[in-house]
This record gives sequence, C-alpha cells and structure tokens, in this order.
Amino acid sequence: MGPGEGLVVLHLFCRARPGTDAEAVSAAAKVAEAAGQQVVTAALVGHKADMGFMLLGEDLAGLRRTQSALSSAGLEVTYSYLSLTEVSEYAQGLSPGRRQARLYPRLPPAGKAVFCFYPMSKRRGEVYNWYRLGYDRREALMHDHGATGRRFAGRVLQLVTASTGLDDFEWGVTLFARAADDLKDCVYAMRFDEASARYAEFGPFYVGLVRPVGEVLTLCGLSA
Repeated sequence: MGPGEGLVVLHLFCRARPGTDAEAVSAAAKVAEAAGQQVVTAALVGHKADMGFMLLGEDLAGLRRTQSALSSAGLEVTYSYLSLTEVSEYAQGLSPGRRQARLYPRLPPAGKAVFCFYPMSKRRGEVYNWYRLGYDRREALMHDHGATGRRFAGRVLQLVTASTGLDDFEWGVTLFARAADDLKDCVYAMRFDEASARYAEFGPFYVGLVRPVGEVLTLCGLSA
C-alpha cells in the first residue's frame, strides 16, 4: 500500500560485504526501474556506508522487494530512512506545477551530481518548542527559511519528505548540488534562520556522488 497522494521514499545506505554480487546489485536496480520505481544511486564518501540508494515508488511492498533484492545481492544496509513526498501545510498555495514537482519529483536533476541526505525534527524543549508556537508564527518562520533556500536556486535542489510516524525524525532532507561547497554554503546559511537556529534538530549526514549504478559499483571497488 502507498499514500493517497504522492510517493513513498526509501533511502538505503549500504556497505559491500565479502561476496557481494555486483551483477545482482545492478540487476536489482534495473528490475526496480522496470517496475516503475525511481532509483537514484550514489557512491558515498566516508566511513558510514559505501553506496546509497534513494528509491521512490507508489507502494511499500515494491520498495521492500527492492530492499530484499539488494540484501540478497550481499549488501549490508547500515542506515535507512522511510518518508513520503508532501506539500507542507505552509505551502498550500503552490501553483499546480510546483505542487506536482513536490509530490511527484523526477530525480536525479541534471547537472547536480553531489548528493546529500540528512533527517531532521523540530525541537520541542522547555524553552524552544516549535509545537507550542501559533500557526501564523510558524508560517512566518518557514517563509523566511524558504527565502534563504531560494538564494541557492540553480546551485542546489532540495526535496523535503515527511516521516512523522514513519521513522525516527520528522523529515528527511535530500539535496542535489553542483559541487560540495554548494552544499556547505546552503546548509550553513539556512542554519542562521530562526526556524533552524532555535527549533531544528539534525541527524547524521550522508554525502556522495550521484552516478549510474554501474559507475557506483566501480567507485566502490566492485564491478558488474
């Protein structure tokens, strides 16, 4: 089953194990695409994982089958994140085209080969509690936050997906950028907005290079 509107999004971050079958990994990605899923593959940089798969599909069962196929190929999932595409409550006035782009994005975007994912939640502490603010105040803060993000149009594409009740944080943030410093500059600038500085909590960051699955396998020391 899937959402009534929008797509299910599953991020899988995996480590290659001895005996990982590169041909089976490649085949799993191709089968998923043939079944109508979008499959974004990235060679990750750093110790957290070797490769990342961002899967977008219409139902949970289809994404579970892809996860099973990747595991059967010998990959170890070291971190995962489940979320849904959405139009937030602060953006209900979007044009039909922009609404469609948020609910049914087409990924990865051309010309932006640097990938970043991190989860985040809004703080609910004793001093700063996002959920005790009135709607008008929250809307104003998110408007300012969005204005900062729009300064990076053309350099960074951002997809925020909803995960309240689905995973450990409340949103997943996926960024596609032209270069690593575009990511750094964008995230740094947005952290000064009050919506982030006072009210945001962040999870782990995963960064890598978006490539076709065969190139990802080669970068990770495997060959299909």
